[in-house]
Amino acid sequence: MTQFDAASTADEVLAGVDLRGRVAVVTGAGSGIGVPTALALARAGATVVAGVRDPATVALDGVRARRLDLADLAQVARFAASLRTVDILIANAGVMACPETRVGPGRELQFAVNHLGHFALVHHLWPALVRGGGARVVVVSSNVRPDAPIRWDDPFFAAEPYDRWAAYGQSKAANALFAAHLDVLGRPHGVRACSVHPGEILTPLQRHLTREEMVAAGWIDEQCRPAEYFKTAEQGAATQVWAAVQPDLGGVHCADCAVTPFRPDPADAARLWSLSEELIGGH
Repeated sequence: MTQFDAASTADEVLAGVDLRGRVAVVTGAGSGIGVPTALALARAGATVVAGVRDPATVALDGVRARRLDLADLAQVARFAASLRTVDILIANAGVMACPETRVGPGRELQFAVNHLGHFALVHHLWPALVRGGGARVVVVSSNVRPDAPIRWDDPFFAAEPYDRWAAYGQSKAANALFAAHLDVLGRPHGVRACSVHPGEILTPLQRHLTREEMVAAGWIDEQCRPAEYFKTAEQGAATQVWAAVQPDLGGVHCADCAVTPFRPDPADAARLWSLSEELIGGH
């Protein structure tokens, strides 16, 4: 059982938690729920490194911003090389329902950023994660089906027309599968991993959606007020910091500061890991 729920904030979750001496990396900490995530970890005493595309735009008390473009795997490697020890990694950055965009060698942007960039980041941070002992990786998924199908033979929509929501769903399912297999591989080394659904929050993540689309979906009303079930950014940050500090938590999917019944398919998780290794290649 947990004393926290959907209404809890990141600061409430970390009240009384001492993270002094711990290094936490938060991707996408320049906007949305990444901001209260990074700030709450810093206020709890952690040394927080924010991985963001433009460090000059980020000024958060107690947070060090460094350049991280998850679409650029060479840049991901450079970011990771700057870190010797990492105790907490929150893979928070993401893009949603964007127009068809290609990066690198023709990779579809949502799968490339939401999944492959974070996969490569963990690959390069592995010595840093193992070095400290007891590291925790939290991968931010979504409320799309965590077991949504992966397009094994065409993950980048090269052979079929691009569908922005199918691409987003695939990338978020990949987040959950990635965390599940990372926990299997990391457990013998003291590295635990889990995925989380932060809840529905209005943030810059919706930048590619029109007002009319969000009204039709019931996310906002005609006056652009969010639906009652939407969380604040501070509440949206709660589950990921909660998962980051729970003892011996791994291999699970979490929401509203609790473990959900969902368990990613182990065979699919292992298959995605192998595919991802092939896709990042020498990166």
